[in-house]
Amino acid sequence: MSLLGLDVGTTGTKGVAFDLDGSPIASAYREYPLLSPRPGWQELDPNQVWQSVREVLTEVAGKTKRDPIRAMAVSAQGEACHPVDRSGVCLHNSVVTFDARTADLPAWWLERMDRFELAQISGMPLHGMYTLNKILWFKQQRPDIFQKVWKFLCYEDFVHQRLGLDPVMSHSLAARTMALDVRAGKWSGKLLGLAGIDEKILPKTAPAGNVVGIIPDVTAADLGLPKGVVVSTGGHDQPAGALGAGILESGEAMYATGTVECICPIFEQFAVTKETVDSNLCCYPSCVSGLFASIAFNFTGGSLLRWYRDTFAQAELQQAAATGRDVYDLICESVSLEPENVILLPHFTVTGTPHFDTSSRGAILGLTLHTRRAEIVAAILSGVTYEMKLNLELLQSAGVTIRQLRATGGGAKSTAWVQRKADIMGVPMAVLATTEAASLGVAMLSGKAAGLISDLKEFSGRAVKVARVFEPDAKRHEAFEQRFGIYRDIYPAMKSICHRIATLEV
Repeated sequence: MSLLGLDVGTTGTKGVAFDLDGSPIASAYREYPLLSPRPGWQELDPNQVWQSVREVLTEVAGKTKRDPIRAMAVSAQGEACHPVDRSGVCLHNSVVTFDARTADLPAWWLERMDRFELAQISGMPLHGMYTLNKILWFKQQRPDIFQKVWKFLCYEDFVHQRLGLDPVMSHSLAARTMALDVRAGKWSGKLLGLAGIDEKILPKTAPAGNVVGIIPDVTAADLGLPKGVVVSTGGHDQPAGALGAGILESGEAMYATGTVECICPIFEQFAVTKETVDSNLCCYPSCVSGLFASIAFNFTGGSLLRWYRDTFAQAELQQAAATGRDVYDLICESVSLEPENVILLPHFTVTGTPHFDTSSRGAILGLTLHTRRAEIVAAILSGVTYEMKLNLELLQSAGVTIRQLRATGGGAKSTAWVQRKADIMGVPMAVLATTEAASLGVAMLSGKAAGLISDLKEFSGRAVKVARVFEPDAKRHEAFEQRFGIYRDIYPAMKSICHRIATLEV
């Protein structure tokens, strides 16, 4: 028998089936496009996402006939939501995390509530990206849709609903709405009351690893799944990945490279202070009872390599199609380990921590007529890592001790990039035998809910294996530190110029 972890991300969905030792036995992946109906707006078609989920579930089910799936859970991107009516029809595309249409709503909140008090309740530093602001936008700007709404769903609960179950949102994902009282573990009457939002249009919430239900036989047959598959609550993809990376205590953190670059440490106490709020650091329930997570992130992570692939790498795409090699391996194989002199500001979407700037823009500096394509690729790899080094320093200044980073996600498959991360960060980077940590994390939760795993920590000790540790090279680290000093000054120097450019995008 096997456990299925379904990871519904911003640009694709991956499903991985694991045996009861935590080894992957089957996987499938489908990609879907981000839609931008207006400058600054970013959406997903939820029906297209569901079709991708269907295909992933069907493919994995077909590959696991000898080890039938007994339980599953969903790891989901945070914040993205869409309205559905009582019959389950999607009334609008999903508004994703880094959509900028809600950028003005923090000012609306500050007229009604202190920023620190809001963070004390929700665990979230005030920002327009959170789901509650997206719902408020629909209420204010699209009353024609709002009056038809049965529920606003994020992607974990949306999958539950499409599987024929009641939509239930795990506490870690619910916290990303900015509407959860994270210490009480329920929707905040105060925050919803201020927004004029009825709790009835939100799904139920539950801790990670709670049974949601059993997939109805007719749905299972349609997807090729066996009868009796138990579905449990999963979690927000970052703390789910931390669990799948074997991080169940302080001292280590997950470093995920997917569409978003993210560092996720785990700790034992709820900690919201003036310093964390000023640094835009959050604190919310992890996927393990009694533990909390924080995340420091940049929205432009692996998506920047995807942009390079689609815009400049036609030769590599053709070579990949002809040889069967991974296109990203081909793009990165010419990159030297030595630091480059081109520096890239990776603000190609709205920024994450620490800036939370919806009007910054990307930049490539240091170009000359001698600049080669490989240096541009290297600058992409370095630029997103420099941004995360800023965030690592913020976490450390907030008292988070990090002795090692565990690399997960697609970026962990690139040895060149992982070594570069270690050299820039000055911290050892451990690569796991299974890089799809979010899928493993929620698969573990489903196994616990179904009674197939008795103890998460014991199971994690057996299932999560470190394949290799990349130690920072002292000489390269020193050279990268020099460049990081320059990088640190770029955003403050260019901020006003980027904002002026943003005003041209009408």
